[in-house]
Amino acid sequence: MTETVDVVLIGGGIMSATLGTLLSELQPDWKIVVYERLHDVALESSNAWNNAGTGHAALCELNYMPQGSDGTVDPAKAIAINEQFQQSRQFWASLVERGVLDAPNTFINSTPHMTFVRGEKDVEYLRKRYEVLKQEPLFAGIQYSEDSRVINQWAPLLMQKRRAGEPFAATRVPAGTDVDFGALTRQLFDGLRERGADIVTNREVRRIKKQADGTWLLKWRNSVGRTPGEVKARFVFVGAGGWALKLLQRSGIPEISGYGVFPIGGQFLKTSDPSLVAQHQAKVYSQASVGAPPMSVPHLDTRVVDGEASLLFGPFATFSPKFLKNGSMLDIVTQVRPGNLWPMLKVAWDNPSLITYLVGELLKNHAKKVDSLRTFVPTAKDADWELIQAGQRAQVMKKDPKKGGILQFGTEVVTAADGSIAGLLGASPGASTAVSIMLGLLKTCFPDNIAQWEPTLKELIPSYGETLNPKPERAEETLSETAEALALTA
Repeated sequence: MTETVDVVLIGGGIMSATLGTLLSELQPDWKIVVYERLHDVALESSNAWNNAGTGHAALCELNYMPQGSDGTVDPAKAIAINEQFQQSRQFWASLVERGVLDAPNTFINSTPHMTFVRGEKDVEYLRKRYEVLKQEPLFAGIQYSEDSRVINQWAPLLMQKRRAGEPFAATRVPAGTDVDFGALTRQLFDGLRERGADIVTNREVRRIKKQADGTWLLKWRNSVGRTPGEVKARFVFVGAGGWALKLLQRSGIPEISGYGVFPIGGQFLKTSDPSLVAQHQAKVYSQASVGAPPMSVPHLDTRVVDGEASLLFGPFATFSPKFLKNGSMLDIVTQVRPGNLWPMLKVAWDNPSLITYLVGELLKNHAKKVDSLRTFVPTAKDADWELIQAGQRAQVMKKDPKKGGILQFGTEVVTAADGSIAGLLGASPGASTAVSIMLGLLKTCFPDNIAQWEPTLKELIPSYGETLNPKPERAEETLSETAEALALTA
């Protein structure tokens, strides 16, 4: 007889780990099973070297606060993302206090977030952005300078042999963070396992079908030995990166009609040279190239992975038809359905600058990529930096009533009408805002349970149900408490 469980989570990344942890705290009597097709969890997008590790709080990312056609800058999206990241920080802090997560420095470290721009136009924009953000409580402590001596103190590598007379400016927020999402994901799954969840690796879900009794029948195959099997689940979450689209399509839910994904890979230049690492302790973002997707905004980052510090610069876009690093070369073709063909064709037609950008990126060799680095680090030497391959990101393409189809950046949860199955599509700032995304999923998929869960959610996330930015004293108190609990220093 086929076993029936309460929850099946497909994919061993940060999203499944976050949702599973929340459900195990809220409903400890539920049976939770996790299926990961690779030999371990956190090997795809959540792996530390497959992402930039930025704790996305909109402190330095300019694409979250673009300048309007009238020259104004609206902080609304930046504030919303910061609010979401604060929920993640509070959740992690609670799990540290409960012993679910290890010492904070095993997955999160203080790293100032900076923005650095050149040219009069971008300097003027950054100045406007600073004047707006310094008034917002969640951005308290933001600093601005056009003085080379000050910027040199913040990030010496940026200013060495910088051309005289060149307009430049920078902002700095000391309270930024670097997050090892791979370590965090593994620790969350370890905690789930200790509380009775089954974490099964080398198991690929092949089919998902709704049953007459409302459950979902999942047919799977072991990667080793190809042994087949099946399980029934009352609720299914598909957190399988780019493959989420394929599995949701196989489920047959009408809500996935019209969706497609466009895969974009990335490379970073990396150095572990102690003399260079010692001169740069920050995550420094700048403006994106024309036509570049927001996930390709250039940045020079301090990284701390497994206790070792290094620097990354990039990303440089790559292209593969695979939806995952360990995906299939046929992914981009097999996603096509009658409902999403037109939206995808419209996206291709309406985004020629993206195609031009990708072609230009693909033509860059190692030397050309170090040339790009020199806009940040004028003294960079080719021999000091190596190229590493980052993860695959599947950008959402979907129907649009006006344009026919749009390319959407960010993340989106697609949920069946009855809430019995949901999946996550998209990319940045996903991992940093995983807690907020999963809280939204809980409300949508478990409307009959959410009221009884709210007291526990309030314990785990003190600001649950409220926004911090309109309350300066509350914002300051919450940021201070979570920083202390996570051993973060400004």
